[in-house]
Amino acid sequence: MTTTENRIRTTHVGSLPRPPKLLELLKARQDDADVDEDEWNATVTEATRSVVERQAEVGIDIANNGEQSRVSFNWYVADRLSGIDGMREQELWADLQAFPEYAEQTFKTDVIDLSMHPVVTDPVEYTGVDEAEAELEAFREALETVDADFEETFMTSASPSVVTATHVNEHYDSYKEFLFAVADAMAHEYELVADSGLSLQIDAPELLTAGHTAAFADEPLEEVKAVTRLHVEALNESLADVPDEQVRLHTCWGSYEGPHHLDTDLVELLPVIYEADISGLSVEQANPRHQHEYRAFTEQPLPDGWTLMPGVVDVKTNIIDHPETIADRLERVADAIDESTPLVAAPDCGFGTQAGLGMVDPEIAWAKLEALVEGADIATTRLY
Repeated sequence: MTTTENRIRTTHVGSLPRPPKLLELLKARQDDADVDEDEWNATVTEATRSVVERQAEVGIDIANNGEQSRVSFNWYVADRLSGIDGMREQELWADLQAFPEYAEQTFKTDVIDLSMHPVVTDPVEYTGVDEAEAELEAFREALETVDADFEETFMTSASPSVVTATHVNEHYDSYKEFLFAVADAMAHEYELVADSGLSLQIDAPELLTAGHTAAFADEPLEEVKAVTRLHVEALNESLADVPDEQVRLHTCWGSYEGPHHLDTDLVELLPVIYEADISGLSVEQANPRHQHEYRAFTEQPLPDGWTLMPGVVDVKTNIIDHPETIADRLERVADAIDESTPLVAAPDCGFGTQAGLGMVDPEIAWAKLEALVEGADIATTRLY
């Protein structure tokens, strides 16, 4: 990532609101209905152009394509990997199991059901080059069409371990074998994005969410750390041919409005996350369960040369964060880190991580991003 020494730049975490027509087509594709390819391509092209234009209007410095053509930040890979066939119902987060009625009414939408996971029945290989290149090309065309001068652009990609955490393994003899097979497959996408000249954002919520999944909710912290370290090891293997300085990583406690009372403390997992071969870290700081955890960066300082992208805008409510509040969040993070560490302001997570599961109204999401830019300007004035 490039850095700016005298200004806090702004970005977001990847997914942005999709237009209704695109959501209709995504649902049709999910239901295996016939979708006219010309209509699909035209709708994706227009949605991508529109979302790039809105980012320019808001004043975002580091922009992307808003993940417009993806059904979700993680399950889009089911269309780019071989060996996946069918769906199976799985348990939701352990914190939600304590509130089943809330979970039932909140996490099933017209487009996607978060309790149904794709099933891996055969060897996993990357078969999504054409689709990935089409997505990159749509973004390039949008950037050329829109009169915008972004300082940097990026593309998101699912981490190996979020794929294995949200796909059911019925083929590989062990979880580790499954994980490293996926890492080998996803390496092709990471290299494709890097070769295009974009920054690569790895979406890896499972680095923080493992502790409140059904599998690990009752496990000791050391077991959670061990599986997180395995996930980082697999990620590093998949990034072997991608320069560290071109990679930023987003992790979180899950972009959903739930109790989160079983979340693992950030300070415990930061040393493991720091083993990742990256140069930028995005992590929640506006989430009310974790706003106190800016202190973790004092206890566990970031590696030299890394950029910190703290989440300073909430993505789970329709309250528009006040710019002064955003500036306060940035200032306390700045006070907790070394003065040489660059800050880039961001929301906690994406605004459209799962198509059809938008907790924030689309126009309010854009208003939140406007507040982000204003808050970053206020914090810049205070700090520089």
